[in-house]
Amino acid sequence: MDWEQKLGELESQVTELLAQAGKAEDFLQIKQRFLGKQGEISNLLKGIREIPPESRPVFGQRVNQTKQLLEERIAEAARQAESGRAPGSGETLDLTLPGVWNPPGSIHPIAQALDEIREILEDLGFQIAEGPEIETDYYNFEALNIPKGHPARDMQDSFYIEDEIVLRTQTSPVQIRIMEKQKPPLRIYAPGHVYRRDMDVSHTPMFHQVEGLWVDRGITFSDLKGVLMLFAEQLFGEGTPVRFRPSFFPFTEPSAEMDIECHMCRGKGCRVCGNSGWLEILGSGMVHPGLFRRVGYDPAEFTGFAFGMGVERIAMLKFGINDIRLFFENDLRFLKQF
Repeated sequence: MDWEQKLGELESQVTELLAQAGKAEDFLQIKQRFLGKQGEISNLLKGIREIPPESRPVFGQRVNQTKQLLEERIAEAARQAESGRAPGSGETLDLTLPGVWNPPGSIHPIAQALDEIREILEDLGFQIAEGPEIETDYYNFEALNIPKGHPARDMQDSFYIEDEIVLRTQTSPVQIRIMEKQKPPLRIYAPGHVYRRDMDVSHTPMFHQVEGLWVDRGITFSDLKGVLMLFAEQLFGEGTPVRFRPSFFPFTEPSAEMDIECHMCRGKGCRVCGNSGWLEILGSGMVHPGLFRRVGYDPAEFTGFAFGMGVERIAMLKFGINDIRLFFENDLRFLKQF
């Protein structure tokens, strides 16, 4: 190929590449490719021995002119790009024009409720604890006084991965794991995902729970009521009416569910509260002595209480949401409200 033709092609290639370049690293790569020590111009100069002696001065002069021209073009294109002007277009970006507005996102209502629950519990001295979402049958059921064949297993309706491996149906297994490793006193809360075979306006196959546990000498049911009443006031507002109802959980004895006054009817009775005037928010109770013996605690020396709540239910009550599925449909019309 004639060296004059080769130089012309190099100029065309640089012009084409500069038109496509936009970032500083693009111009640096172009400069390196054509003007670097191993670049196209240097490789062309290496072929000077093949040029007839009488043509070498002209060849050298022409190559140096092309090199200088390419350096100027690359530098100018880089300056134009930095100042907001497209290389070779002659057009300038008007920086006074208003930008394109991107609406800010919002914190998901479940995350808002979970953050508020965490803040309240940590102010009360509880420390966060976590455990695996894929659990053994032992930790999810048997260690919590739910042996095989127990009717409470039917209430859970679990997702089994293998015969003895299950997606946890509650965050209560975290209590057992922590008590196995730590001696009293301890005060923990365990937030996390749980899984059950259920799907309707108030249930989903995956949802969030927060479990709480306080173990020490001399802990009584009065302590349980005091903590949970304070928790409800912090979460739903000062003076929120609450009540405790006897209930049953295999891992607590005695057991109770806590209700708050229906925020829709203010206790008068409506469709939301089933005309009772109350809404259940959590289950609780004194830790069963069998659990203490299982983890090596002496139930004659230590007592404690536990409680658990569904975060989705808390969020539904706080924000007046009547269908739990809205939390997971990712409808921006819904999410923008928060």
